[in-house]
Amino acid sequence: MPKTPILQFGTSRFLQAHADLFLSEGRASQGPVTVVQSSGDAGRSSRLAALAGPQGFAVRIQGLERGQPVTREQRVTSVVRALNSATDWTEICRIGAEEARIILSNTSEKGFVPQPADAAPAFDQAMSYPAKLTHLLLARFRAGGAPVQVMPTELVARNGEVLRDRVMELSRPLDMAFADWVAGQVIFANSLVDRIVSAPLEPAGALAEPYALWAIEARPGLIAPVLHPAVQIVDDLGPIERRKLYILNLGHTWMVARWAGRSDISLVREVMADPAWRSELAALYRDEVLPVFAAAEDGTAAAYVDQTMDRFANPYLDHRLSDIAQNHAEKLQRRVAAFLAWAETLGLAGRQPRLAALLA
Repeated sequence: MPKTPILQFGTSRFLQAHADLFLSEGRASQGPVTVVQSSGDAGRSSRLAALAGPQGFAVRIQGLERGQPVTREQRVTSVVRALNSATDWTEICRIGAEEARIILSNTSEKGFVPQPADAAPAFDQAMSYPAKLTHLLLARFRAGGAPVQVMPTELVARNGEVLRDRVMELSRPLDMAFADWVAGQVIFANSLVDRIVSAPLEPAGALAEPYALWAIEARPGLIAPVLHPAVQIVDDLGPIERRKLYILNLGHTWMVARWAGRSDISLVREVMADPAWRSELAALYRDEVLPVFAAAEDGTAAAYVDQTMDRFANPYLDHRLSDIAQNHAEKLQRRVAAFLAWAETLGLAGRQPRLAALLA
């Protein structure tokens, strides 16, 4: 078995069509990868084993690029070992102590939620991911403590800092020398990821859209996991977060507000197939959204709008408006009200009447 410099917590179809795919097809990859199923669900053992099969697994890309339909399939061969934290913790700790240079995760936002077991002095499968990571890092510290890079991809703002703060909180009661080592020798990287992965393939693999992004905030000592067009090392995640929130997410929220439960339309792509709705959305971006980005000197927003329109129109993706409509009132505040407040700081207050009407 080859050494695996990347230890990955999470077996989601998102990671299969995102980081695992990039590590397989990019240059200067830090892989290969050991994947850890951190939930401990024995019912998914066959899928877990398939991830590390000798032939790899398929990722099928379907969607629109520059308005043209594309379909292609790629084999992912970056994963060479698959383990279960409930049954293989000793081996996981050995890999974490002896082989890993990067610890990658996507355990969902729920994986970060503290659990009662987190305070236990020894590993417990019922722990949250940050607590599991703390005990993994403790094993590395006790084995000599080589520096390591932690790369969460969970959709949590400033995810590296959030994870670092929780690990520091958990490490101090275990060993102050260990806590000092975490503070000085472990890099926690902030990142933002984006790709719609719409369905699993069997026995492993996924169906995904063409668009993909893994934006990683630069910091001293950072190791790029791979050289790949979708992987960007940036000085500041803020502009990327704003584009995603105020273009992609805002567009979704506008659709839901306009839809209001209409029975003849249920999917995002159906909205885009309606010429009147598509034209209205394009006008909203042109007249009310892009001028604000221009005032902020973001020269990439127009291209991002074009990509977003293609993503919305993806004929292979069944993205339900009813799903987007969940927590609609809160989303209006985060996506629309916050955008209008940002516009005001840039001297453009009152120039977004259609968006303002959504809050009336």
